[in-house]
Amino acid sequence: MAAAPSVLYLLILFTIISAPLSSSSTPPTTCIIGSGMAGASVAHFLRKYSHTGPIHIFERNDVVGGRMATVTIGGNTFEAGASILHPKNYHAVNFSKMLNLKVKSDDPDESVSLGIWNGSEFVFKTIEYDSRFSWIRSILGFVNSVRMLVRYGVSLFKMSRFVEVTVDSFLKYYQTLESRPVFGTVEEMLKWVGLYNLTTRTLNEELIDAGLSSILIKELATVITRINYGQSVSISGLAGAVSLAGSGGGLWAIEGGNWQMAAGLINHSDVALHMSEEIKSISYVGGAYELNSRKGNSYKCDVTVVATPLDELHISFNPKISIPDRKLQHTHATFIRGLWNPAYFGFNHVSDIPELVGTIESSDLPFTCISILKKHSEKDMTYKMFSRQAMTDVLLDQIFSVRNKTIRIDWGAYPLYHSPEQFAPFILDGIHLYYVNAFENAASTMETSAVAAENIARLIISRSSIEPPSISSNYATSASIRSDLHSDL
Repeated sequence: MAAAPSVLYLLILFTIISAPLSSSSTPPTTCIIGSGMAGASVAHFLRKYSHTGPIHIFERNDVVGGRMATVTIGGNTFEAGASILHPKNYHAVNFSKMLNLKVKSDDPDESVSLGIWNGSEFVFKTIEYDSRFSWIRSILGFVNSVRMLVRYGVSLFKMSRFVEVTVDSFLKYYQTLESRPVFGTVEEMLKWVGLYNLTTRTLNEELIDAGLSSILIKELATVITRINYGQSVSISGLAGAVSLAGSGGGLWAIEGGNWQMAAGLINHSDVALHMSEEIKSISYVGGAYELNSRKGNSYKCDVTVVATPLDELHISFNPKISIPDRKLQHTHATFIRGLWNPAYFGFNHVSDIPELVGTIESSDLPFTCISILKKHSEKDMTYKMFSRQAMTDVLLDQIFSVRNKTIRIDWGAYPLYHSPEQFAPFILDGIHLYYVNAFENAASTMETSAVAAENIARLIISRSSIEPPSISSNYATSASIRSDLHSDL
């Protein structure tokens, strides 16, 4: 008989924990950790889909934007993190229009010369000819296309088809809300559009099955994945497909920095923004979450959303959560104002070096790519270099004959992809603790963060007392979309 009260207590407790948020007249308070694209998008979509309760965003740094950031060199501003978007990134396109942000696009008449460096020579290099006549540039572009076709053959078209099929599946996430479910797990979200299997195999395996030649995989595909994800074609197939999709034309960015999208969404969403406020613990106490910061402040929230990678954060959870172990791929972005050394690449003149130097997969290569950001003069340029390890002064002095300014940034940029991928849950505790970045194991971009954030906002609303959204999406349906995604770096 003595055990009966304990059983009754457990049943009551289970009922409280399993129930949705209270249907009282007071709207729930939502706390979001992270002010990057994911956190800002969650706040935006909650407001868009009728969430009227208070929203708090906590940012551990003194600027918003997360992995979107800029550097200034000689009065010029350059993207240091997530840098490019594609015209078919519909959330980002709509955000920029809604916020009246100024967009800068690729110049269709301006081509960038490409070279694929193996550490001792360029195995492929486009022809560069600086001319003010557009017809000359057009002829040169045609010649370079023919040269690329000669080297890589029909595999170029097979790669394009592989990307197109993958992208067409991804674009189903822009269908109207009535035709699109709310997803409780990443696996459900990927299986619904037919992309889950791509996370179970490597990009290399997928490209071989798609009939691509070994030389294209070793050179061109590898260069793209090293530039966009800092990794080889051994990454999982879906992340690899997104990376390949980001090599197309028509790319764009926000004038002055992509971080303005996150800042604009936050300002537009009527949130309480807590800057330099790092959360050190999250506890579920008395039917609500208690967030404690390293400043000694405490906040009570009905819903908590983690919108930043947990992999390198030190947040304690009570009760404890369980997520798969995951390592981040660190990308070291080095900005140099000066002039590179043609002798390093086996040339006599600086003009012989391509504007974009990509590299094949080799442990002997100290960098993944180098690109010219701005030509101030023939002997003064700004470069951006990506590498897996920090570049030493000794190495930089070998690659560059002049270095007037050097800026180094270490990004925990994206997951270290492998196959088969394992996914953390969207709902970390079965109650109202959510994790947007669980989707990053599929692909990590600004747009995929927004796509995952929209699903999290709908998931919160569907599991609470808030009226579920019934409005239609303003974005185009997948039937009218057939272009590609973007990469971040």
